Amino acid sequence: MMDLLGPKPRDGDKPTMRWFPVYAGLRDAIVSHRLAPGTKLPEDELASIYSVSRAVIRAALQALSHDRLARLEPNRGAFVAQPTKQEAREVFEARALIEPKVAALAAELAKPAEIAQLRLHLEKEHEALHAGRDSDAIMLSAKFHVGIAEIAGHSILTGFVKDLLSRSSLIIALYWRRRDTTCESQAHHALVDAIEKHDAKDASDLMRSHLVDLLSGLDLTLGEKKPESLSDILR
Repeated sequence: MMDLLGPKPRDGDKPTMRWFPVYAGLRDAIVSHRLAPGTKLPEDELASIYSVSRAVIRAALQALSHDRLARLEPNRGAFVAQPTKQEAREVFEARALIEPKVAALAAELAKPAEIAQLRLHLEKEHEALHAGRDSDAIMLSAKFHVGIAEIAGHSILTGFVKDLLSRSSLIIALYWRRRDTTCESQAHHALVDAIEKHDAKDASDLMRSHLVDLLSGLDLTLGEKKPESLSDILR
């Protein structure tokens, strides 16, 4: 199952190894909601916090922008992404159109080894939820959905799923009001069971109801948050 949220550093790639820890630290702070939506990300301050050059910071910010976790504004700088309520609803409406079809295709094509890989993934997801590692749980939930898309074997639909999940992972991190909105483990287990039985209709129906429940668990309002310094948050 491939990594969804963010690039992996390559062995021997020193520039990548320099910006990747910055990217990973900021990504985790955003997804875990330690960095609030709309927070400015000044290059000079981040360079001081991480003890790297501004060029390294710019590379990390570009990667965050590619993942839709940050936005880059000319002459203003970088900011943590701030999805609107309308965007949140539209993202989940699009997922509800695409992912039930993807789940049905996966149920038709799944091999025993792929089912075993999904179940191993669920164990990691379960561990993260019970350990209170919310950032990890959100990313693992997203990767689970990507894993189903990859089993479906449809490259265009898989691309759509990946793009939507990059957006919805941030939306979940920002707007959740129930911890199980990270993707309730029971719903994921039921999906794997349906896919293992090659029951395309059941897999499609379960995915649709799961996404509706996921959206219902979000509080699409932005509450006030006491500002903190980047240094206090990231160090």
